[in-house]
Amino acid sequence: MTGNSPPRSTRVRAEVLSQWPAQAMQALLDRDPAGIGEGDPLPLGWHWLYFKRPVRASGLGPDGHERRGAFMPEIDLPRRMWAGGTLRSLRPARIGARAELRSGIREVEEKRGKSGRLVFVTVGHTLLQDGHAYVEEKQVIVYREAGLRRATSRASAPTPASAATPAPAALPGTSPAATWTETFLPTPVTLFQFSALTYNGHRIHYDQPYATGQEGYRGLLVHGPLTALLLLDAARRHCEAAVTSFRYRALAPLFVDEPITLVGRPDSEGEVVEALDPAGSVAMRGRVG
Repeated sequence: MTGNSPPRSTRVRAEVLSQWPAQAMQALLDRDPAGIGEGDPLPLGWHWLYFKRPVRASGLGPDGHERRGAFMPEIDLPRRMWAGGTLRSLRPARIGARAELRSGIREVEEKRGKSGRLVFVTVGHTLLQDGHAYVEEKQVIVYREAGLRRATSRASAPTPASAATPAPAALPGTSPAATWTETFLPTPVTLFQFSALTYNGHRIHYDQPYATGQEGYRGLLVHGPLTALLLLDAARRHCEAAVTSFRYRALAPLFVDEPITLVGRPDSEGEVVEALDPAGSVAMRGRVG
């Protein structure tokens, strides 16, 4: 698998971008659900709430994800994490209009890190309305071996933190001063609601015995996509210019019932945004533009 191009797996899904998922996300963020509705632009990244399809119980793996081999390649590593990605808005998608999501596996690359074998799968997505591309996205999913991690406050995450991985380009370190900061507390209800909204059955987000006993975490994990959306949401409200691009990478896990500090500061290429754990360590870093 290392260095080879995988068989090109593609998928096309279409549906009307109904207002309910967007309104449910508004409620999760403790905002008036009626503040967004039909005809409004869909915030960047919120297409993650759409294009879901039911999976039979027999089609699920031990971790709660769909078994590999249909769209995602058959990788013989049991643990999976959302490592990072890029988003680019070409024009605002509209709630209430029919849309199409075209997805394809772009690359599969195997590496060896401190935690053993790692396989990085790069997935490309394009969101279309009226035959035109509205959002372009690249996701990097990482698979790793089953060895238990230490249940510490800052366990090392199997994410593309080195330049050797096929993740978005490295983001620079940041200075202590932030131009804006806010806090979000992810509760068990938050994680349940986001799992439901994104049809995400990954047990590390809701099954405490599995998360601690099988995967070795010290508690339930906050979804990587939720952290990314929190950063995007904060950037939209604090940045002077419209946010049309976002690249990010996950660096460490965040845990339920522990406040997440969201910070931002401008730089020469846009604005650097970070999600910090209670100790002030960076769990996710990105740049909006």
